[in-house]
Amino acid sequence: MDIGAVDHVEFYVGDAQQSAFFLCTAFGFRLCGQAGPETGLPDQRSLLLRQGGISLVLTSALTPEHPAAAYVALHGDGVANIAFEVTDAAKAFETAVERGATVVEELAVHGRDGNEVVTASVLGFGDVAHRFVQRTGDRDDFLPGVMDIFAPDPDEAEQVLSTVDHAAICLPAGQLRDTVAFYEKVFGFSEIFEEFIEVGTQAMDSKVVQSPSGQVTFTLIEPVTDRDPGQIDGFLARHGGAGVQHLALLSDDIVAAVGTLESRGVRFLETPDTYYSELEKRLGSPELKISDLRRTNVLVDQDHWGQVFQIFTQSLHVRRTFFWEVIDRHGARTFGSGNIKALYEAVAREKTTA
Repeated sequence: MDIGAVDHVEFYVGDAQQSAFFLCTAFGFRLCGQAGPETGLPDQRSLLLRQGGISLVLTSALTPEHPAAAYVALHGDGVANIAFEVTDAAKAFETAVERGATVVEELAVHGRDGNEVVTASVLGFGDVAHRFVQRTGDRDDFLPGVMDIFAPDPDEAEQVLSTVDHAAICLPAGQLRDTVAFYEKVFGFSEIFEEFIEVGTQAMDSKVVQSPSGQVTFTLIEPVTDRDPGQIDGFLARHGGAGVQHLALLSDDIVAAVGTLESRGVRFLETPDTYYSELEKRLGSPELKISDLRRTNVLVDQDHWGQVFQIFTQSLHVRRTFFWEVIDRHGARTFGSGNIKALYEAVAREKTTA
């Protein structure tokens, strides 16, 4: 199965216009298109946001029958579909179904002015689906014949984010191994990293799976049930089952990106000063100045290939479930061994002080 990068991520939300306003104002996304009753979709409103190579689709239900209505009622706003670029959507769809995937959306062909997009979806984890997307012609015509595309915005905000780096996914206890096996069997992913994380009396298991192209990466996390309940258990309870805890967006300059995003109103998790005081003992000299990392609360870790710099936003979700990550890779292909624990501790601090 020839899976390339993440084509787009679709969120089901209660109010697409309100969500788009926040993402455009705070994160610098640009509103590029819309679909709804006027384009032949009577039961939904979808807005397309773009920045760099990132495409987000925000979909709100206009009738109780649309799946976004049930999703938002169960989970609140959240990720409903992580779409994959493929060279042959029909073949990818057929192969996935033959390997045991459940059909969510049948094969569909959309065309206009010589541009064509072929799509089909199968179920991934929980109730989150994966859409295979095959594009021919002008890629800016996101869904030809279905979505109206707007003219470029002459006052486009500075773009500090480039691509979707990975998604972090919380799973109920006991589902981690089966989910890894499912992605290996159905989509041809490989396990590239694993870690058992202990924080006080809490613990969780984490495994990372990645597509053969290296462009689609999922961090899968489950709680350990013989320890005290922790933030993963909290996510599962508040979200109502498995789901995307955060999306990581790649930046080429994380220090500058944090400054820009904070100036627009984005708020990030804070890191204790002791983290930076002990940093050189743990990792040696990082490639970015420790003073800059301390000032911006950016975390740093390393693997065999290089260093990775990360920071996580505070959650603005009403249930305190979904949040965003900004990541900057200096050669690192995975996540090192310290930042997941640091994130776990930072999120725990935020919840106790909220």
